[in-house]
Amino acid sequence: MDYKDKKVNKPWGNEYLIYNCKSSATWCLQLDHDQKTSLHCHPNKKTGFLLLDGEVEIELGFYQKTILKSPDKIMIRPGLFHATKAVSKNGARILEIESPVDKDDLVRFKDQYGRENKPYEGKDHMSDLDKNDIVFKDPSINSLNKYKINNIDVCLEKYEQKKHLLEKNQNTIFAVLDGGLVSENNQFVLSPGDIVRYDTIKKLCEVFEIKKTITFISIQS
Repeated sequence: MDYKDKKVNKPWGNEYLIYNCKSSATWCLQLDHDQKTSLHCHPNKKTGFLLLDGEVEIELGFYQKTILKSPDKIMIRPGLFHATKAVSKNGARILEIESPVDKDDLVRFKDQYGRENKPYEGKDHMSDLDKNDIVFKDPSINSLNKYKINNIDVCLEKYEQKKHLLEKNQNTIFAVLDGGLVSENNQFVLSPGDIVRYDTIKKLCEVFEIKKTITFISIQS
């Protein structure tokens, strides 16, 4: 299904596709106050969150909960059940990065809105984007596009050389969307869907190289 220029209306808020490429899809989520996503998993894809605004409580599996306050990040492995609840008064704004791209890779375990065992929402839940909804444009090689979402500077960047990664502020969070860092035998050690901080990037760059180009989102924590 084509989600371009469409907003998917959810019982907890809404989401829309803010950027996509061959390796990942990035969604912008607006989670309303005291509302919660289903407890669900993605059997085959990894998911990363960049929390741009607000505070959320995240269930990880069936026994663990953690609190995130903007700006922050978390990665969720394939198959791990998780749910996100906005606990801040004005809700929460999240960028969600999924890799590989597959909205049907979804299993709901529990849902307060009665969506257990139901697939991802279809066309009857969609509406057009409005003029205030930001959509990212693919940057040229060795450049960046800068956006502001809820007072957070969000950069979409694409580079051929790792020196550009190392020039970032030490408080930078990187969310990889395409390409990555590889070993000498061409094995990915940092790949689409991974979200890491500057100190991890610095360590990896001591040994590994960019595979052609790397495209990523960066924010300051």
